[in-house]
Formats: sequence, C-alpha cells, structure tokens
Amino acid sequence: MLNNKIILITGGTGSFGKKFVERIFKDYNPKKIIIYSRDEFKQFEMRQKFKQFDSNIRYFIGDVRDKERLYRAFDQVDYVIHAAALKQVPACEYNPFEAVKTNIQGAENVINASIDKGVKRVIALSTDKAVNPINLYGATKLASDKIFISANAYATHSETVFSVVRYGNVSGSRGSVIPFFNSLIDQGAKKLPITDLRMTRFWITLDQAVELVFLAIEKSKGGETYISKIPSFKITDLAKAMLPKGDIEEVGIREGEKLHEVMITEYDSFSTYEYDDHYVIYPNFEWWNLNKHFTKGGKKVKEFFQYSSDTNSKWLDEKELKLRLTEIELNN
Repeated sequence: MLNNKIILITGGTGSFGKKFVERIFKDYNPKKIIIYSRDEFKQFEMRQKFKQFDSNIRYFIGDVRDKERLYRAFDQVDYVIHAAALKQVPACEYNPFEAVKTNIQGAENVINASIDKGVKRVIALSTDKAVNPINLYGATKLASDKIFISANAYATHSETVFSVVRYGNVSGSRGSVIPFFNSLIDQGAKKLPITDLRMTRFWITLDQAVELVFLAIEKSKGGETYISKIPSFKITDLAKAMLPKGDIEEVGIREGEKLHEVMITEYDSFSTYEYDDHYVIYPNFEWWNLNKHFTKGGKKVKEFFQYSSDTNSKWLDEKELKLRLTEIELNN
C-alpha cells in the first residue's frame, strides 16, 4: 500500500508523526517521507531518532498557514496525513484568531494544495472535541472536518480523495491524564485530583491511532469519518490503578472540559455503519454515491445510536488498566 510512495505528514514531529514514521518503516518500504512542521528543534530531535532512515526522510520547515510553502512541499506527494493543529484548549481560547488561522485556514490551504498538486489521498486527524464542541478548539476542528469532507466535491475532476479519522486523547500522550498522574506520583503525591468523579474516557494507543489511519488510506473513497471500536474506562479506576493506596480528590470540572468523550452523536447515526473493528460516518451530500463510495461489509447502526465513553459496551476495569499501563509509551 505504501511501498514506493511519497508520504507527507503535516505536524509530523508530534507523537502521532513519530509513531507513524516508525510503523511505516517497520511495515512498508516508502520512497520518501516528508515531515512538514514549524519547529526546527523538534525536527532535529526526530532526525536523531530516525537517523538510520535519513536517506528516506525529508524535513521541511513550514506552516500550514503558508500556502506557497505547502505547494512546494506537496510536489509529487502521493499521500498526505494532516496532523498539524493548535490543540491546547486554553491556548486556543486565549488566542482565538490564531486557532482559526491554523486549524481552519490551514486546513483550506492543505485542501487546495492537495487538489492542485494531484495528491491521491488526504487523511485529516480529528478529535472527539469536534463532536458537539464546547470550546474553540473543538469548534475549529469541527469546521476543519466539515471542509475536508466537502473538499471531495471540489476534487471531482481530480484523483484526490479526502477523509477524516477521529479519536480522543491517546493514552500516555503529552498533556493527557496519565503522564499528569505519573508526574504527581513521582513527586510523592498521596492523592490524585480528578475534576469530576463521573468522568469517563476512551482508551486508544498510538499504535491503534496509526492503524486507523492505515485503514483510511487503504479503504477511503471520499468523505468518510473513521472511528475505532475501543474500550472505555472510568478516571477513578485509572487513579486507583496508578496509585492503589492513594486517595482521590474531586477538584471541579475545568472550563471547556467534557464529562465523557463522544465520537458519534445520535444525529450521525442516520449515516453511520458498523464494521468489525470500526465505525464509518458517511456524508450526506448529493455528490456522495452509495454504489461508488460505500465500503462493503458495513451494517447500518440503529437510529439514534450514540458512541460515547459512558455508554460503551466495552470497559476496562482497574485490573485491566494496571496491565495496559505497563504497555503504553509515555510521550513528552
């Protein structure tokens, strides 16, 4: 699938980009991988990490806001994975225009460059926060998702296909709860703060996130939103698994924070299909054709079905969480 192909990753120095590159070289023989990002130091660090593959990786300093630079970087590219975004909720709230420029206008630039340069497939990474958004970050990612899906209407005379992959916080990723709890425990904490004792989350690893993107690259025909079937857990159970003899302190929910992660709303259910290990939300536009764009093997979910971390059918208990905590990578 990716053998002898040129793949470009925007925001490629992040946790996802590094894992994606690692998996590509493990499973495939790409012609070239292009890391497109703004931070030269992170690119230097990544070059050191993957120095054995230096002849197959190119590092482009660039911003998705810079359309001309994107056009230069996208020359002869087969696949684009769009991971670049401003993601910190408080930073987006305090710098709303910057969030719009990167997350929405940057997405538009990626779309135009992809169509004009003949990229075959573009996979945009999304987030649960784009579903029923309550903060600006989520709102910008909702807008980004919408324009990536609609971009297929603008690419009808080209080979470019656009789709979206949606998942929540990756377990162990920078800024998530596991490294936060871990740092407190390392400092000798006897209790862990939880914003709300009812809080639940989905459990997804970086490898699972990469697998979902591989699936989208292989299967997408235009307009799909892919969501993995993954288990849920209670934050209280996670705290007990990480600090068994410690206490839990409820500190109050933060602004822009949700009690539960929602991946599929009841209103998405009318165009959502269930597959063996994932769901696909198909678009509802006149350009989308069931015979042309539908992937066989899917079964339509029931009307008003909702995929949320609090109503999930699969759960991780404290014992299972302890086991999984030994297997994840902490990403700083």
